Amino acid sequence: MRLVANKWSKFSVLLGHAGAAKHIPNMRRFSASNLKAMLRQYAFVVAKPIIGTGGSSVLKIKKTGNRYLLHNSGSKRIYRSWKELFSTLNQIRKNRPFMLQQGIDLATIDGRPLDYRVKLKKMGRSWIIRAVVGRLARPGLFVTNLCQGGTLLKGTHALRRTFPASLVKSKFDTMCGVARTCTKLLESRYPGIGMLGYDFGIDKRGNVWIFEVNTKPH
Repeated sequence: MRLVANKWSKFSVLLGHAGAAKHIPNMRRFSASNLKAMLRQYAFVVAKPIIGTGGSSVLKIKKTGNRYLLHNSGSKRIYRSWKELFSTLNQIRKNRPFMLQQGIDLATIDGRPLDYRVKLKKMGRSWIIRAVVGRLARPGLFVTNLCQGGTLLKGTHALRRTFPASLVKSKFDTMCGVARTCTKLLESRYPGIGMLGYDFGIDKRGNVWIFEVNTKPH
């Protein structure tokens, strides 16, 4: 079964399709100028390794006035200068290629961010949706990964706790429909993949976003 670790490559395939692209947050490669530009444009920015799993080294960066807030795993730190912030980011990065993603203000349960994993598996010639689950961040964290203490919820249960009952089916169907579209695109580019896990976020206004695609979902 084929594995594709590079997040940037997978997103590049999806960005070529208008229907998929509208669900992808703005993203750029990590650099000082790109980060500065995105911090001017968005409430916060997420930096993550282009190759990496489990929410490790995923950083949340926010600018307030002349200060910068860096949220790294369970720790939060304020930096009074750009130079100090960027030096810390480079220490965390260790020369690994990182990407920047537009921060999305996720719907929450009791103030804890929530996202979703949609898993598909190839059975014969067809792709079957095997699971749709919600993942609730551990208190104090912004990443929802289960290996970082996140809580697993049934997908429809998580949706019911964040949106009116009348919207639950449409949000569920949107995630599944986008996942199916993206699967066709990725399989045509990477023949031989047999499993896919999509990480979706739904913001407070109900917009559905793709945060990540895994070819070896846990």
